[in-house]
Amino acid sequence: MDRGTDKAEQGRGADPAEPGRVPLAVVVVDRDGLVSHWSRGARRLFGLSREEAIGRTALDLLPVSGALPDVPDPGAFASFGEPGAGAGAASEGPGPDLEASLDGGLSYPAAGRARLTASGDGRVDVLWWAYPLVGPGPERLLVLAADADGLRAGDGSFERIAPGFALHTDFPGAEDLARRLPEILPSMSVGESARIVTQVLELGYPILEFSQNDRVPVTPDWGVARRAERRARRERAARALAAGRPVPEDLRDEGEDLEYAAVRERLEFLNEVSGRIGTSLDLARTITEVSRAVVPRFTDVAGTYLREQVVAGEGFEDGVPDTTTMWHRVALEHTDEPGRWDDVVPVGEAMPFPAHTPFFQCMTSGEPVLVPRISEEMGHAIAAQFEKRDIRPLITGRSMLVVPLKARNVVLGFMILLRHPERPVFNDMDRVTGAELAARAGLVLDNARMYTFQENVAETLQDSMLPHIPSRMAGCDIATRYLPGTLLGRVGGDWFDAVKLHGGRTAFVVGDVMGHGLNSAAMMGQLRTAVQTMAGLDLPPAQLLRNLDDLAQRLGDSYLATCLYAVYDPIASELHLANAGHIPPVLVRAGDGRSVLLDLPTGAPIGVGGVPFQAVRVSVAPGDRLVMCTDGLVEVRGEDIGVGLATLCESAAHPAASMDDACDTIIRALNTRGGRKDDVALLMARLNGIEPDDVAEWRLALDPAEAGRARAAVREQLHDWGLARLIAPAELMAGELVTNALRHAHARPVVLRLVRGDTLLCEVDDDDHELPTLLHAGPLDEAGRGLRVVSTLAREWGTSRTRTGKTVWFELTLPRR
Repeated sequence: MDRGTDKAEQGRGADPAEPGRVPLAVVVVDRDGLVSHWSRGARRLFGLSREEAIGRTALDLLPVSGALPDVPDPGAFASFGEPGAGAGAASEGPGPDLEASLDGGLSYPAAGRARLTASGDGRVDVLWWAYPLVGPGPERLLVLAADADGLRAGDGSFERIAPGFALHTDFPGAEDLARRLPEILPSMSVGESARIVTQVLELGYPILEFSQNDRVPVTPDWGVARRAERRARRERAARALAAGRPVPEDLRDEGEDLEYAAVRERLEFLNEVSGRIGTSLDLARTITEVSRAVVPRFTDVAGTYLREQVVAGEGFEDGVPDTTTMWHRVALEHTDEPGRWDDVVPVGEAMPFPAHTPFFQCMTSGEPVLVPRISEEMGHAIAAQFEKRDIRPLITGRSMLVVPLKARNVVLGFMILLRHPERPVFNDMDRVTGAELAARAGLVLDNARMYTFQENVAETLQDSMLPHIPSRMAGCDIATRYLPGTLLGRVGGDWFDAVKLHGGRTAFVVGDVMGHGLNSAAMMGQLRTAVQTMAGLDLPPAQLLRNLDDLAQRLGDSYLATCLYAVYDPIASELHLANAGHIPPVLVRAGDGRSVLLDLPTGAPIGVGGVPFQAVRVSVAPGDRLVMCTDGLVEVRGEDIGVGLATLCESAAHPAASMDDACDTIIRALNTRGGRKDDVALLMARLNGIEPDDVAEWRLALDPAEAGRARAAVREQLHDWGLARLIAPAELMAGELVTNALRHAHARPVVLRLVRGDTLLCEVDDDDHELPTLLHAGPLDEAGRGLRVVSTLAREWGTSRTRTGKTVWFELTLPRR
């Protein structure tokens, strides 16, 4: 090669037959047939300088003179040619192949031996290799040539020249070739050289080893010293196979060899593709792998379309697609100029396909559709579905194969494969190869689709079981977080909740069903529903856990759960808590910023049975923060849980701009330690409290006249609070509730309370345990209209039992200031 010859010239003299070094001429021809690169080796071999060669027609510089001389030595080219190629073997065919390559007539790699006309009317006997270059860039052909006389077996140097084969880019020496090709092609830019290297390595051309370190690409079909008759016989057999005709009797051997070689090549291709797709269950990544696996080795353009439901990770009805089925273009790979397809057929577009198109035929029949050449008429029919975009220049004249992507006899999508006009058209063997390729790709895509579908189902189930808690409730701000334990197990038994109670109070709940998966999630859903129901009954915390434990035992003894239940009274500034085997909560004091673990009676987990629960009361101040979480946040395998609890206290006390920031601080501090396998539920509440001036309360005697007094008190209080716009509806509804309470109370006075917070809350308590119900009142009915009025005018209303009777309440939205 040039580099080796230069060293010889500089140090020991230019000896082209130096062991392990063969001078190479490197010529690059552009798409107009003009020489765009002429190496120093070409100058030595053909006698023309670079300035004389660049820009000239390649056929003028490399004219083929005709028949070639016999190979002079039986062993000289044994490493290159076929077995038996030796003295007396005339090389009559390879010369015209070089001429066809230079003229753009061949679109596949070729090689041979030719006698070329050199400067001074001399004749040069050369071995040559030609590689068509695809993809962007002006270069069309890479030609390598070597002086045949320099390879004769005068000193045994040919023994160090042996063929090798590069199946993929991971063959030994690939990185070395990529690094050294710019040296082999001097004066070419790094970008041009890198493009040629990428193509050579991607297509897997064989290589010729010139020494232990230097390798250059050559063609798979050596063809050196091959007789023209053998070539012609093989070409006739190949044409017969491609056309689907029987191979003539006299060509049977060649036909069998070609067919065997073609089948082996396709099996190797399919095995290679199978190894490159399905490396993950990520649907988007799988789509990209499938599209890139076939370009450029099998096709020049590959467009992948999938059903709309497949892309969304949803299920769809069985049955054959029709003209209303929407197909998403999810990937497009090609070897054309960058951006040529992007504007006309962008990835992400969705469309149906008309019944007269090959695509519709493929997706309804589930069989490949082969179009040897897309005619002008078909190109126009296909382009008709693209509004204001002319796709005809991209498809007309190309060979097309449409293959279905299906699994379990269901068509998930299809691939449109196109070959450039200069490339051989798709044939029946390609149809079989494409069908097998699509079958393997369809199975991989279906696995990814099912995983995505199940993942979406799991996330939907988990989201449906976790409550959507408002960020503000009476006297407190709330923030929550939920983290699944593993990517493959997004459904678990951890939960949190916040339940509105009468009197402006809020119940906070955090629980953890032991175990993972759907069974744990189902158990969690039942327990969470039970807690909400019992909280609405205003059961004390210890009694609520007692009832929850009884319920768990009735549901079965397969699962245990821990639960922490706390009731916050913003008017009394108090927490009432009970624990069932759960980790203790953290209270962050607003005054000094200290955080402490609340010392609660631990209790036994829910489901153990027969264990009493105890509740404690803790005084809090406005601005204090309550942090409740499951053990998945603080517990790491191999580490004492006390370390996690200490980290929880420290991170909870860290100042934060908002409640969400405070939650994120805790998650970052505890979730980055590694080793976490369990789900995490986190609830944080800032206990703002309600000022005494925002609460008004009246005790009403059991006298019907007290209803008028109640209306007057409401009117006056709202006027003092500056809520004149709410006086009319609040006075009316409060009067109705007080009237009903006075009618049904037994001995104790009726209590009327107004609370001004984020809303206006009105509550009426009496000692009757019978809850009122909303009735339909007819024109002549005397009762039933009070709650109807409340239901119509209130933002929200409800009833609940208390230890001494019941409470009926309603809320009104405060006017904007």
